[in-house]
Amino acid sequence: MTQLQSGDVAKLVVKEVLESKYILNNPQPETAELIEILLNKSEVLEELVVGDFVEVFLFADRRGGLSATTMIPHVLKDQYGWAKVLQVKDYEGAKVDIGTSREVTIQAMDLPVLRELWPEPGDHVYMTLRTDREGALFGRLITEDRLTDLYAEAAPELFNKNIKARPYRLLPVGTFLIGVDEPYRIFVHETERTAEPRLGEEVTVRVIEVKEDGTVNASMLPRVYERLSADADKIFEYLQQAGGKMPFGDKSSPDEIYEMFGMSKGAFKRALGTLMKAERIIQADGWTTIKE
Repeated sequence: MTQLQSGDVAKLVVKEVLESKYILNNPQPETAELIEILLNKSEVLEELVVGDFVEVFLFADRRGGLSATTMIPHVLKDQYGWAKVLQVKDYEGAKVDIGTSREVTIQAMDLPVLRELWPEPGDHVYMTLRTDREGALFGRLITEDRLTDLYAEAAPELFNKNIKARPYRLLPVGTFLIGVDEPYRIFVHETERTAEPRLGEEVTVRVIEVKEDGTVNASMLPRVYERLSADADKIFEYLQQAGGKMPFGDKSSPDEIYEMFGMSKGAFKRALGTLMKAERIIQADGWTTIKE
């Protein structure tokens, strides 16, 4: 006998229509325990009548029984998917949206040890659904073993491309991520990032290696020319704020440059070269000036 449980999706029949709810039961009582399940009319988009069949998602209600909703979640037991974080509380964990009227909690003990690496509202975590003995619904984060069976193999053509990804596993040696549009398995070594992203935080990574097994090594650092552009923008913004002229140039000392701009003299000179090539500045008598 197959018993209906919280977290199941089932096709049931309308047995009775009441003022504010429907009473459902299993259309094949010989194969399942015959129980009555409540479906509030607020959980239904179209009016039902006795005898109608309806697909529903089951959850444990406050009475200890089963209730139903027609809003089928996109994350189910033994099925993984993205869930949006709605709320985070220190001792409770993260409440997430799985696409139904019931919110689900990822318990605090299942989140990273460091509080600053917990997801924030708006982040997305890759998870499945689980229930406890009372039928309460909880989220279970993807594990390395499960992702090994589920990840999409990356093609060699992905090399040097930018892709969006979200972390699912955080380690001192680096960050493991899942691709947003395709579930690639991605690793970013600690030397290839300037800061450690949160669990579920959406970031853009650059593919630096596609391995034989289809997994990806990536970087969160900008390309060289992007870094030059960022330094050049920083210097030009300073010039604009300083009235179009500054007493810094090729001859300035490394200490002066680092104290003012937070970059090495080599990076500073390359950024000046970029601005001069673009004909945005001129240098004369130890001064750098915006070109009119």
